[in-house]
Formats: sequence, C-alpha cells, structure tokens
Amino acid sequence: MQRTAARQASRHRSRGVSLVELAIGLLILSLIIGGLLVPLANQVEQSRVTQTQRQLEEIRDALIGFALANGRLPCPASAASNGVESPPGGGACTHPWNGFVPAVTLGLSQVDEQGYAIDAWGLARNRVRYAVTTANASAFTTAGQLRAIGMQALAPDLRVCRSGPGIVGAGAAATCGAGEVLSQTAVAVIHSLGANAATGGISADEIQNPNPNSANNDRAFVSRVRSAPGAAAAEFDDLLTWLSPNILFARMVAAGQLP
Repeated sequence: MQRTAARQASRHRSRGVSLVELAIGLLILSLIIGGLLVPLANQVEQSRVTQTQRQLEEIRDALIGFALANGRLPCPASAASNGVESPPGGGACTHPWNGFVPAVTLGLSQVDEQGYAIDAWGLARNRVRYAVTTANASAFTTAGQLRAIGMQALAPDLRVCRSGPGIVGAGAAATCGAGEVLSQTAVAVIHSLGANAATGGISADEIQNPNPNSANNDRAFVSRVRSAPGAAAAEFDDLLTWLSPNILFARMVAAGQLP
C-alpha cells in the first residue's frame, strides 16, 4: 500500500513538473513570436513609406509629362470629380491648394474605385493630395499662358516650410517664417497623409497640410523628418515632395513648349 501511494505521488509530481515546463515553454515561445512581430510590423511600415515616396516621385514625373504634352499643369481633382481635374480643361482651379491628384486626367493606374490616386496604405482616406500655384492669374494651369507670359515673368509661389508654427499669414499671403524656408517658389506640391490619414494628425506641423482634421487652405505646406503617429504634438508622418520651376521650365524648353 505504501509503495502504491508513493508511486502515485511520484506520478503526480511528474505531471506537475511537466505542466510547469509547458507553461514556461509557451511563455518563451510567445516572447520570441512577439519579438519577431515588432520588427516585421516595422518592416511593413517602412516598405509602405518607401513605396509611397516612390509613388510621389512618379506622380511628379506624370505632372511634368502632362505639361510637356499640354503646355500647362493639370488642376487638382475635387472630392466630387472622380479623379478628373477640376475644372476639366484647366484654367482657374476650383481647389488649387487642397485638392487631390487628378489620376484619371494623368492616366495613372494605382487608383481607388472612384479614380483617385492612393498611397501604399491603400485606403480611401489615403488619397494622395496635390496643390498647384495660382500665380500669374493661374497661368500654370491655363493653356497657352506659360508661353505667352514667358519664363522671366512667371512667379510660382507655393511655400514649403520646415515647421507649422513658423508659418505666418494665411491664404495667398501665407509664407514661411525666417529660417523655415525649404522652397518659396514651388510650382506644385504632392503629399501623402501617411498611416494616420483617418485624422490627418493633430500636431502643429501636420495641420498645416490639408487633411480631414484641418480646415487649413493656403499656399504654405510643411515637410520635415517623420516621427511616429501617436507622438502627440510631435507626430508627423506626412510624405511630401514638390516640383521646382527650374525643373519644369528646363523640361518644357527641351520639349519645345517654352520659351
């Protein structure tokens, strides 16, 4: 009887040790998997950033191509124009500073079901934004006006600044503060709202770029080093590029559209 009881106690102890070991093993496995998932998520996010940056450059090239073929830049699309420039045929744009890339007009392929260009996050809220200068009475979007006015008199005026708080003025008078200028003669600005496109961000820098959380609508934009969404006042995950008049004019001259 005593031997039987001892054997049963031994079996119970063995079972108990096995369960403890199993629990420890599962804990270790979960830590390993968790450690792998974090870098994987970072890799996916970085891949989206890289893909979107490349896409913005392709859109900029498409804008130049459009200008070479038509002698002007397209107007931005409105929220109701289904990817077509607004108004069709250009002229005075309906949404020059807070519109979208006119993907249908440009013939782009990476679009959503409504015809708008979307970034690598791929949601409807991630439609790529596009702004164009209204300088010289909308000459840059009006057929024949770039050649008629001439390069020396053309004065594109979109501003790209290092930070939002440094921007002074509003509307057509908005400009970068002292020491905050990245460009003050941009012809066009193309930008993605990044991962936090649902709100567009709450930082003083992000609200300067048109987004769902901002009613801001002027000629000044912000581009700076990215910081993670959720970093409160410091967050900035917008991706932005712009078109220099020197590049546009050089390409148009080479194509015979200017002078």
